[in-house]
Amino acid sequence: MRKNPGSPRVLLFFIIVLYSVAILINLPQLQFLHVKKVLSFRKGLDLAGGTSLTYKANMSGIDKDKRNDALNAAKTVIERRINLFGVSEPLIQTAIGKNDYRIIVELPGINITQAKNIIGTTAQLSFWETTATSSAVLVKSKSDVEMLIATQSAYPISVVQTLGTNPKKTNLTGRDLRETSVAFDPNTSKPQVQLNFTSGGAKKFADITKRNVNKIVAIVLDDMVIEAPRVNQSIENGNAVITGGFTYDTAKTLSTQLNAGALPVPLIPLQQHSVDPTLGSASLQKSLFAGFLGFAIIVIFMMVLYGKLGIAASLALTLYALLVLSVFKLSTLTPYGITLTLSGIAGFILSIGMAVDANILIFERMKEEIRLGKSKELALDLGFSRAWSSIRDSNIATLITCAVLYNFGTGMVRGFALVLAIGVLVSMFSAIVVTRTLLRIVYK
Repeated sequence: MRKNPGSPRVLLFFIIVLYSVAILINLPQLQFLHVKKVLSFRKGLDLAGGTSLTYKANMSGIDKDKRNDALNAAKTVIERRINLFGVSEPLIQTAIGKNDYRIIVELPGINITQAKNIIGTTAQLSFWETTATSSAVLVKSKSDVEMLIATQSAYPISVVQTLGTNPKKTNLTGRDLRETSVAFDPNTSKPQVQLNFTSGGAKKFADITKRNVNKIVAIVLDDMVIEAPRVNQSIENGNAVITGGFTYDTAKTLSTQLNAGALPVPLIPLQQHSVDPTLGSASLQKSLFAGFLGFAIIVIFMMVLYGKLGIAASLALTLYALLVLSVFKLSTLTPYGITLTLSGIAGFILSIGMAVDANILIFERMKEEIRLGKSKELALDLGFSRAWSSIRDSNIATLITCAVLYNFGTGMVRGFALVLAIGVLVSMFSAIVVTRTLLRIVYK
């Protein structure tokens, strides 16, 4: 049956449009299709820099059969805190040895101080009654309170006890919170943390404020007094405000910690280090140079070995590379964007080689058909149809491997598997659709 002569032209027009769009997306600092966000690659810790922290979970008070659950619960709380704080593409993983339980956290684009503020506290909120009628009894001066809150530290409970105020811990805790948020004082315009209690927490808070009118109720986070307000009247609506020397960042950090909940086990810092962005930039440049060099060698090899076929395959390979890079950039417009790491770049470069492999299978099959006396157009159709089963099976095997690596791997392994899978899928389109259309135009 004679092929529709208009079909290759329609596909060629589609390929030209696709080529143009891919080039536009990969131009630097482009706001594509009126999208206000500049399209750029989302870089991982090894490229963008950031912080890596290792914590040891203190399991001394946890039964042995519950320690794995406690570790996973701590990991979940940390993930919730980081997500609420807005850090993109964090890596949180656990490591269990002989009586050794650890949590490893990697945060791209975050310095050590920020990372410790997000993760480092157990965020156990409590309220303490005192016999004091002035906050000056609890701390030296208001300026000290503001300074200590701003640095996220304050006087421990032991200091309050030595001042003779006889504090008493109430039954109102962070578990009675429904949610917290950052607001601004209408009078001073300073940031503050608003607390909204559950129905049970609201009743507890009302009872506490009712019996402590004109007295101090200390608000304590992880055994550190963060505020000591004086109760002027009973508060019945279940809302409270923590004020003081907050900056917006410190108020947001505290709100995030309280919303995420308390860590079920204490965490002991074991190791912390920063990844310098300049080191990541140097590694990125070397990797891109290696990829460009490999790409150029492949193009020269294909052109020398296959002539016109090699030129068509090289054009298809160029479009393939642009399409994959476009997928990386466009994915950043979604919450599940692809993070580019050195391992991901390795997967991308490997997928380029696999894309060429498909073309080689097709071209060699075409040579065999031509040697058997077939016309070039017929050899083209037979070469693609008879090589397709080999290409399909090898790519499916690779995709299965990628799925296994992604599901059971962590960190860089998952990044490598994801990028390789995307490359394989795009390479199948490049080899079967783009290369075939270009060769039809050449032979015609």
